[in-house]
Amino acid sequence: MESLPEAVLIRILASIPAVDLVLVCRLVCCQWKNLVDGAALWILKCQEEGLTRAESDTENWQNFYFLSKKRKNLIKNPCGEEDLGHWGEVENGGDGWKIEELPGDFGKEFPSEEVHKYFVTSYEWCRKAQVIDLKAEGYWEELMDTTQPKIMVRDWYAGRSDAGCLYELCVKLLSENEDVLAEYKSETVTIPQDSDANWTEEHACKMPGATTHPSSRELCKECE
Repeated sequence: MESLPEAVLIRILASIPAVDLVLVCRLVCCQWKNLVDGAALWILKCQEEGLTRAESDTENWQNFYFLSKKRKNLIKNPCGEEDLGHWGEVENGGDGWKIEELPGDFGKEFPSEEVHKYFVTSYEWCRKAQVIDLKAEGYWEELMDTTQPKIMVRDWYAGRSDAGCLYELCVKLLSENEDVLAEYKSETVTIPQDSDANWTEEHACKMPGATTHPSSRELCKECE
């Protein structure tokens, strides 16, 4: 292996799964460590898997590769397809939570055709929460502590045309000991009776994964 040209060795290493490159191959020798930490290997892997980025992006190629592969919705059962499965700390005010088919009574179709159901609240506060273990989702300690990937938060809400309602969204980044490291909380949105019942997106916010612990978790609470 020592006699191989560097370009050939990079091509061989590029065929190895990315996590093994970082956790195993990087520890073999100084030469392999420098290659795994360098840009050429990750540029090749990005090219082979069709991952592209803007020229002005200053993020290093290794981080870009991993974060691109892991960019997904971490909320489980976000639209009620599994009833209230995966949701905890459920507070059933009034008649409690229900799951309805879109558009529902006095409602409108959702902007995305992929969404078929939605959560419905009652005439008193209904709350639900979900805890996400970032380490279990594949975000290892070094990535969380040094790269500190941003957490993007998006949510949709709507009122019925025949009734007013209130809406809030709260997201917390928690340490292993459940200390709050960062928090985002929307304003309380008041939707009057006789509204147009259109769906509104709660504007995305980015929470830094700063000073996260090995098993930092994102706690998402939403109320409709």
